[in-house]
Amino acid sequence: MSADSTRRFDGSNTAQQRFLTLFLRSEREIFRYVAALVPNLSDADDIVQQTALALWEKFDAYDPALPFTPWACRFALNKTRQWIERRQRWQALLENGLAEELARRREVLKPELELRLKHLEGCLSQLPGEQRSLAEGYYFRRDRVEELAENLGRTVAATYKMLQRVRQALQGCVENASKPEGISP
Repeated sequence: MSADSTRRFDGSNTAQQRFLTLFLRSEREIFRYVAALVPNLSDADDIVQQTALALWEKFDAYDPALPFTPWACRFALNKTRQWIERRQRWQALLENGLAEELARRREVLKPELELRLKHLEGCLSQLPGEQRSLAEGYYFRRDRVEELAENLGRTVAATYKMLQRVRQALQGCVENASKPEGISP
């Protein structure tokens, strides 16, 4: 690795750490802001996650001389507006028979979905202990990433990266298990 690329990596790592510090300090307030605008707490969670991604994408435009939380809440407001617009479109689609069509298609796909779920259970059991514990904590117990990171003795960023790798491993495992016998890429 060249000295220039090392400096870029260090700068990116520093920016990531700065972002995570600011975001984690503001996350509860951002959540409260969003939760006041939408009726469902799980929807508020989703909107806050989408907000975090948007904030990270635009973090180089953030002026550190200004408070982070109000800047972040403006992003959250935009994401909430987008969510409301999508929800209204979904409502219109549902009124036009989409729910019935989705239910019909689910019935058609039910055997395949059940088989994929069975494969997923098998793939989960094949994960190394730490990865399986992380997946179960995040997806089944709905533990916060900060708690999982602390339990694993890792940084939050490293825990997110590990979750990404676990998802990719599970997806590959399920896809391989779902292939008909004798067919390989």
